[in-house]
Amino acid sequence: MRLLLHIITTALSIAAASSLAFAQGASIQVEQPWSRATPAGASTGAAYLTINNKSHDADRLLGASSDVADKLQIHEMKVVNGNMEMREVTGGLSIPAGGSVVLKPGRYHVMLIGLKKPLKEGETIPLTLDFEKAGKVSITVPIRAMGTGHDDMPGMGHMDMKK
Repeated sequence: MRLLLHIITTALSIAAASSLAFAQGASIQVEQPWSRATPAGASTGAAYLTINNKSHDADRLLGASSDVADKLQIHEMKVVNGNMEMREVTGGLSIPAGGSVVLKPGRYHVMLIGLKKPLKEGETIPLTLDFEKAGKVSITVPIRAMGTGHDDMPGMGHMDMKK
């Protein structure tokens, strides 16, 4: 009975965290946030999500913060000359008016640098996104199993970190 109660509680927590997060009085919606569990000793992780801009004006994701890591950056991964490269997005990530941007493995993501402890499957982490117009949007990010999302990462033969 205790196991069933734990499973139901965990499922409800994940469902609540996966629902829409709205900025107070703003037009930015964040859907389906998630992160991948990390092995012991890992110093980095990533968070993924979909950002919907319901406004008639473009906005820009300027950065993010969380107490789970020393520093957070918005990164982009792409294949260049057959190699996967990852770079920090300078100047912020544009969110078009009436449009969406998906942060997913192999593309844009929130990089968690200097993790203070491993990210564990079934737990959640707090994340605050900072938008140019909408301001700060706080969300809860559920942590999924290691290996989740690798199917979305083409071209992973070699990866170069670029700044």
